[in-house]
Amino acid sequence: MVSDSGGFDDKSFNQTSHKGLTDAKSQLGVQTGEVESTTTADFAKNIKSMVDAKCNVIITVGFLLADDTVAAAKANPNVNFAIVDSQPDTKLPNLKPLAFNTAESSFLAGYVAASQSKTGKVGTFGGKKIPTVTIFMDGFAQGVAHYNKAKSKNVQVLGWDSAKQDGQFVPGERSFEDVNGGKNTANGLVAQGADVIFPVAGPAGEGGLQAAQASGGKVNAIWVDTDGCVSAQNYCKNLITSVEKAMDVAVFEAIKAGKEGKFNSEAYVGNLKNKGTKLSPYHEFDSKVTAETKAEVEKLATDIQAGTVKIESSAQPK
Repeated sequence: MVSDSGGFDDKSFNQTSHKGLTDAKSQLGVQTGEVESTTTADFAKNIKSMVDAKCNVIITVGFLLADDTVAAAKANPNVNFAIVDSQPDTKLPNLKPLAFNTAESSFLAGYVAASQSKTGKVGTFGGKKIPTVTIFMDGFAQGVAHYNKAKSKNVQVLGWDSAKQDGQFVPGERSFEDVNGGKNTANGLVAQGADVIFPVAGPAGEGGLQAAQASGGKVNAIWVDTDGCVSAQNYCKNLITSVEKAMDVAVFEAIKAGKEGKFNSEAYVGNLKNKGTKLSPYHEFDSKVTAETKAEVEKLATDIQAGTVKIESSAQPK
C-alpha cells in the first residue's frame, strides 16, 4: 500500500484504507508492505518500491496518485493495482478503481447540519478543488437546500457554491497537511457566522475541529471519511456526526480477490445501498438531534437509494 501525502495516521482516508490492509494481514494471512508518502513527488518511487518488493496487489490511496498508478499498471501488467478514490479514464485489466458516492451521505449531513444551526449559516471547506473533495461539498449544500425547502427555512451555506463549482479551500501546495491553514479557513467561516463546519480536507480538516473546540460550544462540526468520534475522540463533544467511507472494506475485498485469483478491473462504487458510505451515529448529539430530524434523515436515505431524491454532482462516480 502507498499512502497519499497525509500519511497513515491522518484520522481520515489514509488511515481507514490502511485498516483494510492490516485487516487483510490478520484475517487472510497475506504478507503486506507499506510506504508513506510525504509529498506528491514520492508517489512514483513509492509505487515502484512496492513493485520491486514483488507485491501481487498494490493499493494506492487517493485521487492524486491516479496518474502514477496508471503508469505503473501499464508498465507492470502482471501486478494488480487498486486505487482508492479515483476512476482513471484509462481502463486497464489490472487496475481496479475503488470509488465512493459520498454525495449521498453528505446530503444527509447537510440536512442534519441545517437542523442544528442556530445562526442560520453553515460552512464547508476543502483541501483541494478535486472531485473526491467537491463531491462531499455538493452533497452537503444540496442537503441544506433540501432542508430549507422542506422546512421553509433559509439556512445559508458558506464556503461552497454548487452552481459555480467554487468555494473555500485551504491555500498552499501542501494544503491537505496544513492543520493551521485548516483552522484559519474554518475561523474565516465562523467569523462570517457559520456555527456548523464541514471540513473536507484530510489531516488539515482537524483545524476545523480545533476551531469548533475553541468556540466554547458555539460552533460544532461534521467529520468525513471516518467516524470522528472513533478516529479523533478528543473532538467528539463538538462532532454532530460524520460522513463515513468504508475504504477499509473495499481495500480488504480487493486484496481478498487478489489472493483468491478473482481480481477484476470492474469499478467498486460505495454508496448508501451497499453501505460503502453512511452517516455515523450522533454520539454526544444524540439527544440534541430531534426524533423528527432522525426520522426524516432515515426517510431521505431510503429515498436516495430508491432514486426519488436525486443528488446532482459532476464529481459522482460513474
